Amino acid sequence: MAPRNPSYTNPKPCLHLADFKLKHGLSGYKSIKKCLVTSPSGRSSVKKPNRKIPRCNYCSGCQGRLYFCLICSSVACLDHTLLHNQSEIGHDISVDIERAELYCFLCCDQVYDPDFDKVVMSNYIMDMPIGESIGERLSKRRRLGPGVELKLQELQQGVPIRDRKEKSCYPLGLRGLNNLGSTCFMNSVLQALLHAPPLRNYFLSGGHHPETCQKRTKQPLCLPCDINLMFSAVFSGDRTPYSPAQFLHSWWQQSANLASYGQQDAHEFFISLLDGIHEKENKSWHGNRGDGGCQCIAHSIFSGQLRSDVTCMSCGFTSTTYDPYVDISLDLDTINFPSTEAAKKPITSNENSSISTLLGCLDLFTRPEKLGSDQKLYCQNCEEKQDSMKQMSIRRLPSVLCLHIKRFEHSLVKKMSRKIDRYLQYPFSLDMTPYMASSIVRNRFGNRIFAFEGDESPMYTEFEIFAMITHSGTLESGHYVSYLRLRNQWYKCDDAWITEVDETTVRASQCYMIFYVQKMLYHKANEDLNSLPISSQRDTFLPIAGCC
Repeated sequence: MAPRNPSYTNPKPCLHLADFKLKHGLSGYKSIKKCLVTSPSGRSSVKKPNRKIPRCNYCSGCQGRLYFCLICSSVACLDHTLLHNQSEIGHDISVDIERAELYCFLCCDQVYDPDFDKVVMSNYIMDMPIGESIGERLSKRRRLGPGVELKLQELQQGVPIRDRKEKSCYPLGLRGLNNLGSTCFMNSVLQALLHAPPLRNYFLSGGHHPETCQKRTKQPLCLPCDINLMFSAVFSGDRTPYSPAQFLHSWWQQSANLASYGQQDAHEFFISLLDGIHEKENKSWHGNRGDGGCQCIAHSIFSGQLRSDVTCMSCGFTSTTYDPYVDISLDLDTINFPSTEAAKKPITSNENSSISTLLGCLDLFTRPEKLGSDQKLYCQNCEEKQDSMKQMSIRRLPSVLCLHIKRFEHSLVKKMSRKIDRYLQYPFSLDMTPYMASSIVRNRFGNRIFAFEGDESPMYTEFEIFAMITHSGTLESGHYVSYLRLRNQWYKCDDAWITEVDETTVRASQCYMIFYVQKMLYHKANEDLNSLPISSQRDTFLPIAGCC
């Protein structure tokens, strides 16, 4: 497999093509623009308006490859194109009608030119911002081999867990969080955020100063100030469980609709917490970047950008939009509601012998999807509503990537909801290259070069897992537990209790949220873990025991 480069590198230019452009400019390219036809899948071909089926001008044949001369616009099969090139001086560059790609008969090979690709793609791409470059062609996605598949039966029977007592050699910052009344959802997310390397470095290095915080001087409560207090307490070196009561009170003030002692959803809490940090920090001193992105600490670490391509099924016209995200919600393999009474029960691994994989979920997320007849969209080219196809991809990755697995399914038709207890296999090292917009677009348009100026910056696509949150139980009641990966060792954080576990235990758990960090940040974080300064901050509240 070829090495993956951060940006696509154009091949060496053809001298005959350069000579053609010097003499004729782009007039030859523009002459075929009206003859271009694009399918909804993005495949382009050349067809003359007066001919439904292209034929050779010399033998009237329509079999094999046909070529369109950029000088005289004649269409000929391969044999007659060679004769045409020999008899007509300078008629060296033609277009492969089937592929809409340039061909040089002196080089006897395909030749490439970004200007030609731009003419081809301008027929169906709209609202494409300047500054985007198309990356390397989509590489083959990794498939699970028979040797790495896990046996579900063994996992369901349980994995022996080593009984290990708390050790004084645990990494700094590994501290239990007391349950304050059905707050396992909060504790599990907080453990992941407390050990997210960029967020940890920000607060421990004085990124937010409570003494000079403008919000603290105007209001009695400030969520970032209380988060800073919690970081200081957790990384103080104290091993006794910590009670995040002040943080909980501050979060309740921020999210009044979620303020209760009832059980909450960990994913909903994660989104609410980032929104709270954004609201406090962004309005105080950060502001917005010129490109519309937010510079608050929450979005600078967790925010990325999705790309959505909606293609008209009739003419191939594509509309592209971009949307920010702080996490990506992924569907498991499609599971239909059973028609029997068993539909009321959660789906377990025993009821489904197949294994879902995270790469399969990402494939499903970026797979083209035909929109329903009730979702017809207005096509600017056709000037009417048409059937469309939608495809999602990732344009920009964050430093910390959060993947949310949709385990709570709701059906309006069946008027029921349930928990999906399906096992998901996920890698510890994740390469997001196949799911990037550059790879998806390159795969859609084939061997097409369409470079945009000004965006040659590398994109880091390799990630390492550092935290994972699991949910056990049913839709109505359950328990959240987080697993942390520090110095390549896994630790189970079950509210106030911290235990060391092996990799097999983690893989056997039912993941709900997975946190990845850029690989270089993960390795640097392991190196810096020993040299972290011990905070002098002590607990404001007395530790209490509790569980949900």
